[in-house]
Amino acid sequence: MNYVTAENITKSYGLRTLFNNISFHINEGDKIALVAKNGTGKSTLLKIIMQQEPFDEGEIMIHKDIQTVFFDQEILFDPQLSIEDFMMTLNSGPIMALKNYQKVMHSGDTDKLNEAIAQMEFHKAWDLENEMQQILSQLRITDLEIKMGRLSGGEVKRVALAKLLLEFRAEHKHTLLIMDEPTNHLDVDMVEWLEQYLSMAKITLLLVTHDRYFLDSVCDTIWEMEDQQLYLHKGSYAQYLENKAIREENLLATIDKANNLYRKELEWMRRQPKARTTKSKSRIESFYDTEKVAKQNVSKDSLSLDFEMKRLGKKILELKHLNKSFGDKKILDDFSYTFQRGEKVGVIGGNGVGKSTFLNIIQGLEPYDSGTIETGETIKIGYFSQKGLAFKEEERVIDFIKEIAEYYPLANGKSLSASQFLRLFLFDDQTQYSPISKLSGGEKRRLHLMYVLYQNPNFLIFDEPTNDLDLQTLTVLENFLLQFQGCLIIVSHDRYFMDRIIDHTLVFEGEGKISDFVGNFTEYREFAKEKESQQKELEKAIKKEEEKKTIPQPTEKKKLSFKEKRELETIEKELPELEKKRDELSAQLQNETDYDVISKISEELQSVIDELERKEMRWLELQEIG
Repeated sequence: MNYVTAENITKSYGLRTLFNNISFHINEGDKIALVAKNGTGKSTLLKIIMQQEPFDEGEIMIHKDIQTVFFDQEILFDPQLSIEDFMMTLNSGPIMALKNYQKVMHSGDTDKLNEAIAQMEFHKAWDLENEMQQILSQLRITDLEIKMGRLSGGEVKRVALAKLLLEFRAEHKHTLLIMDEPTNHLDVDMVEWLEQYLSMAKITLLLVTHDRYFLDSVCDTIWEMEDQQLYLHKGSYAQYLENKAIREENLLATIDKANNLYRKELEWMRRQPKARTTKSKSRIESFYDTEKVAKQNVSKDSLSLDFEMKRLGKKILELKHLNKSFGDKKILDDFSYTFQRGEKVGVIGGNGVGKSTFLNIIQGLEPYDSGTIETGETIKIGYFSQKGLAFKEEERVIDFIKEIAEYYPLANGKSLSASQFLRLFLFDDQTQYSPISKLSGGEKRRLHLMYVLYQNPNFLIFDEPTNDLDLQTLTVLENFLLQFQGCLIIVSHDRYFMDRIIDHTLVFEGEGKISDFVGNFTEYREFAKEKESQQKELEKAIKKEEEKKTIPQPTEKKKLSFKEKRELETIEKELPELEKKRDELSAQLQNETDYDVISKISEELQSVIDELERKEMRWLELQEIG
């Protein structure tokens, strides 16, 4: 079944064209990832498909039976609502039916109750409340009475995700699920759970993500937006990179061929007299087509930095017996660590265990309870935080960077101007002189990253750096960090990013306990799973030994008395009668709509079931004796 068909869609903002004459299809069962540089229109395209954003030209056709469910990066909510109330703000038919049933259930109005029950039956909403509880439980949301305003960013994301999945289950069976960066602010366990859920579910999905492991696990098709066009790639992220390289090589070959022809035709054009024949006019038109191909600008801006970093001294950073608590909650418990030159340390752990607090303590932004921190004199820290940039609303991009310095020193003794440095970070001249407030969320993150590196630090601290960065910037950032000679601390839930960069891992386990594991993120996860498996095997073995000790010794088999034999015979006659009565009542209950009658039948049915269970248990006891 075809869900969406778009033909020759064009979208511009002023003089800036995001995409030009693009066409695509979404069919039932497709799982598509959309990748592109920040600011090229990914979110805009999603909103166009959602019919929340107009387009300039073209046509988009959406099947009339399709429902769309959208998971946005920006989550809007009333802070005074409880989690349960927030979950129930959905407007889908099944949710509305459940809300109405809960409202009239104890009202005493039989007509309204019958109508509510009919709506519950029509929307098949009887199990919806249980499903909501199950989804929340899997996402570790247990207290539904907590106000939304009291939740952390990661908790809000999990609640919003639970709401989305509930809406997805409750909606029409033909549903297009659209997700914009669903893994941002989720810890690894939650990302892996969502990854498994989406990869196994029979759904139609279009998502934007920077998480390459997540992309590979969930999606089988990649849409690439570049140079105002949309390119389709089947297969994994690695296959997409290979296809992209082949396409660019073919384009360069085409341009090179056009350039050779262009030079010959240009010479002919210059020799031609003013009077043109029909034949020469056709050749002139062909000349201009060749010129258009030959003069294509295919040079790609790239991030390639080799800066002159201030050399680290012998002493870098020493943490000795640090303790930190918030009330009864321990963050650090007698923690000690000495950083070595060139170390790349990953910091992982669940939400709320103190990772960001740890980074703040290192920088002197947060006090600690006891212990000492010794910082080398040559240390210059660059901090890339989750909070983002602080800027004046109308301040221009170029002015914001020039506040640090006019020039950026390179290792070869040369330097880059602020404007040249901005171009390396994919900010063209027009964007450089635009207000920062006009940048997209991803472009602001890229500017933030540039702002940190432009200060030429030798000790980098990154708190969730991959959120909202596009894959192109991420790849170049990874390559840069691999060559970085200073120290690096990364807090990130991006498994691919961590695997490429870090040497070893500090694992925040909660209650102030921190383990130091030598190896990257995936190696730690494999180690942890193996350790957990061994622990379960040990517990199983211990339990088995304990059960052996408690097995009672065989005793002489007891015979049934005359009274017990009569009781057994009676029960064997009663059991079929009780089973028949149970089945009759169950059938009546399914066909009844009157609420009072339903209540009466339900009570009688429960009584019969209880009696049946009691008789069956007694029958088993007598069988064991006899």
